[in-house]
Amino acid sequence: MYKEHQSKETASHKTEQQKTQKNPQSQKPSSDPPENQPQQKPDSPPPQDEPSKKPEANKPDPSKVYWGIDTADAIDQTFYQCVAKNYGKPDVVGRYIGHNEGASTGLTKEEIDFLKKQGVKIIPIYNHFTDATGYEHGVEEAKAAIALAKELDIPDGIVIYADIEPTYPVDAEFIRGWTETISSSQYKPGIYGVFEDGKELSNAYIAAIDKNKDFKNKILIWTSNPEVGKTGKDKAPKYNPQTPKGISAAIWQYGLEGKQCNIDTNLIQAPAYSASW
Repeated sequence: MYKEHQSKETASHKTEQQKTQKNPQSQKPSSDPPENQPQQKPDSPPPQDEPSKKPEANKPDPSKVYWGIDTADAIDQTFYQCVAKNYGKPDVVGRYIGHNEGASTGLTKEEIDFLKKQGVKIIPIYNHFTDATGYEHGVEEAKAAIALAKELDIPDGIVIYADIEPTYPVDAEFIRGWTETISSSQYKPGIYGVFEDGKELSNAYIAAIDKNKDFKNKILIWTSNPEVGKTGKDKAPKYNPQTPKGISAAIWQYGLEGKQCNIDTNLIQAPAYSASW
C-alpha cells in the first residue's frame, strides 16, 4: 500500500378437594356439581417470564473506532510480537490476497489461522494491477479478486479493497466494472487510495457515483490522506481523514512505514470493521 436460563419460577398451587356425597343409587360419580355448591375454577397458570434479549453476537459498537495495521509481509509469531511490543495489539490487519512478486507476500491459510487465534480481524486487499482504467479491465480484476478470496475461504459479506496507488491511471469505468462485479458476488467492493481534492482517483470516484448513485452506499473507501505519522495504539490520533466533498472514508491510513516493523497504521470505523473478516 501507499507508503486495521432464564430461570422460570413455577408456582404449584394446591386446592382443597371438596367432599361430595356419593349417590347411593349410582355407581358413577356425577359430573354435575352438587346442588348449591359453586363450581370450582381451575387454577390459572403462573405468569411466564419474558425471555431476555441477548445482544447480537459480534456486532461492533457503531461509535467505536478500531486500531489496526496493514503490511505487505506475512505475519507470524515473531512479526506479531514485534507489532504488539512496539505499537500495541491490532484489532484488524490489512493483508494482500495472492502473492505479488516484488510487491507483497500473499495471505495464506496458515497465516489466517494464526491471526484468528490472536482474535484479529482481516481486511483483504487486492493489488494485482497497475492500471485502473476501462470497464472490462475493472470486471477482469474483480473476477480475479473474487477467485483469490474463494481460494482462501473468505466468507460472504467481506469487503475486498482494490489498491489504487497514486501513480496509477484511473477512470470511472474501471471503478464501475470493479463495483458491479464484486457487488454481484458474495463479497462487497472497497477502494484504497489517496483521496484528495482534484486528484485523479477522487475525480474518477465522483464521476462513477454521479452515474450510479447506489455506488456511494456500496463502496467502502480507505484513504491515506492525510498522513500524520505512525503511532502506537494508545497514541492514535482522533479519527479525522481529509476527503473531498461527497466522499466519506471508512478507514484512515494515518501512518506509513513503521521503523520497528514493516507496517502502516490505520483507524477503522464500525462499518468497515463489521465488513472485515
